[in-house]
Amino acid sequence: MTDNRLVERLAEIGPLAVAFSGGADSALVLAAAVLAAGPEAVLAVTANSASLAAAELQHAENFARTLGVRHLAPATTELDNPRYAANGRDRCYFCKSTVLDTITAVAREHGIKAVATGTNADDARDPHRPGIRAGDEIGVHTPLRDLGMTKADVRAMSRRWGLSTWDKPALPCLASRVRYGLEITPARLARVERAEVAVRAWLAEAGTPSRDVRVRDLGGEARVELDPHLVGQEIRAALAEVVRAAGFTSVDLKEFRSGALNHEQPVEQVVPAGFDPLQRHAVVADEMVDQHDVH
Repeated sequence: MTDNRLVERLAEIGPLAVAFSGGADSALVLAAAVLAAGPEAVLAVTANSASLAAAELQHAENFARTLGVRHLAPATTELDNPRYAANGRDRCYFCKSTVLDTITAVAREHGIKAVATGTNADDARDPHRPGIRAGDEIGVHTPLRDLGMTKADVRAMSRRWGLSTWDKPALPCLASRVRYGLEITPARLARVERAEVAVRAWLAEAGTPSRDVRVRDLGGEARVELDPHLVGQEIRAALAEVVRAAGFTSVDLKEFRSGALNHEQPVEQVVPAGFDPLQRHAVVADEMVDQHDVH
């Protein structure tokens, strides 16, 4: 596809608020929206919650500034939803429902009716993306998905446009690091962030940076996932000490695997106070139907 098709698609939409995570996908949508309508007609909105790493918020602010776009970071309250906190496999649905409702409300306060996300064609084929349903339910735009643009397409176009995000590693929310069934809490998310920051800092100081770094919270144990060439005994003990200092009791070291927890068994499901298990079962059943339809 030509680069113009994305700009033309966004020009059809008009003034737009972009749900801007700071990642490569939403950054491309934001840049294209600016080309289509001008920076004064575009709003970048980053959901500011405990599941967003502080460094990612700062990056989003800086990127929006380079485009001359207004950037807002409203606080979101997904952690107040017991169905999100329960951390079942449908967690992202409840998160995105809250986040996109918040972004839509902020957009309307600023006179903008349309909201777009960076959902791409690969995301739409991924069976572990229940959050996409939340966006479809409230009518957010997904221009990358609509045009069939894959992650590779996004990176290639971003590179042609000179966007700093063209090769930025994927950095999903902190909650994605927590094994399903472990309750999502601010303290648990802060511990994961603290550990990942410490691991990246140690690797940089040692002269062995890793493109991908994940600290998976498995309960008391953490699993550190790094680029394959770094998974060796020579750094295992040092990293274990770094991660224990962040609050974990034991540490394992393995090769990075994107979405690893989606392929592992959850711990016994927690049930936060005020949670209706019958309602949860109904939602899970709906998600299974939706995910089957995607394929």
